[in-house]
Amino acid sequence: MRQNLNIIQKNDFAPSHCVSYHKDIEPFLKWPGGKRWIAREIALFIAERLKSRYYEPFLGGGAVFFALRPREAILSDINKELINVYIQVKKNPDAIIEGIKSLPVSKEEYYIIRKEGPKDPLKCAIRFLYLNRTAFGGIFRLNSKGEFNVPYGGGKRTPDILWRKGLIENASEALKDARLVVSDFESIINKAEPGDVIYCDPTYTTAHENNGFIRYNERNFSWHDQQRLAKVAMNACERGSVVIISNACSPCLSNLYKPFQPRQLTRKSLICPDSKSRREINEYLFILDPEIFQKLP
Repeated sequence: MRQNLNIIQKNDFAPSHCVSYHKDIEPFLKWPGGKRWIAREIALFIAERLKSRYYEPFLGGGAVFFALRPREAILSDINKELINVYIQVKKNPDAIIEGIKSLPVSKEEYYIIRKEGPKDPLKCAIRFLYLNRTAFGGIFRLNSKGEFNVPYGGGKRTPDILWRKGLIENASEALKDARLVVSDFESIINKAEPGDVIYCDPTYTTAHENNGFIRYNERNFSWHDQQRLAKVAMNACERGSVVIISNACSPCLSNLYKPFQPRQLTRKSLICPDSKSRREINEYLFILDPEIFQKLP
């Protein structure tokens, strides 16, 4: 599949003092719509262009951040529970692992924990990670009341990979200098300056809002949000920031970013447990380059 992506060209990668040259690490979260499948390619592309700070305002599973390992990063998401998990993994990795290890993995225990609503930030993070690794498909889905409602996954879905492969410890180390913020994307992107790179991976809604990937949340990313994103992204590019956006493969979205043309990528859906039944998904990757922007009529 990698040979069909056509993101990285021969001279697209060069050393940058803004990137830590360590082996990229595996994200500790399973996240629907995440970019593990292409994170390395996007990270290499960003590394050559990163002169200052890295922004990721739709953090999710953070695959691109963990592949890139920038020296200075502002990581944000509107999901408070998600950002709390990152903060706790950054500050309290040992307590996180100890807490998850203490929770039995069974269908009965899963539904007991799913009903709980701890207030302590550390306990909230432990619950979040336990559910993330034992829920069906690793899906994060909240109902209209903001309650987690994904069924039990069973089988091989256990959290032991978090300590067996050192995912929590590695993530904690990678996050030590990152700034973590709960925020809507617009205010974060508006802070970007020349030399910064912004990577955006929003929920895939389109103009008619019925054929894109819906990232599970009590508040869906609307078409109005897509329009807002395009506007602030173009403004950031005009200020001198490189903006890279993953999005749905749809003409209505392509129109929002004119005159920039998207690169079309293809992958297999990972939601269906049967690999033979997984359908192909086409996605767009928009690259808003300030150097090109300055040459536009």
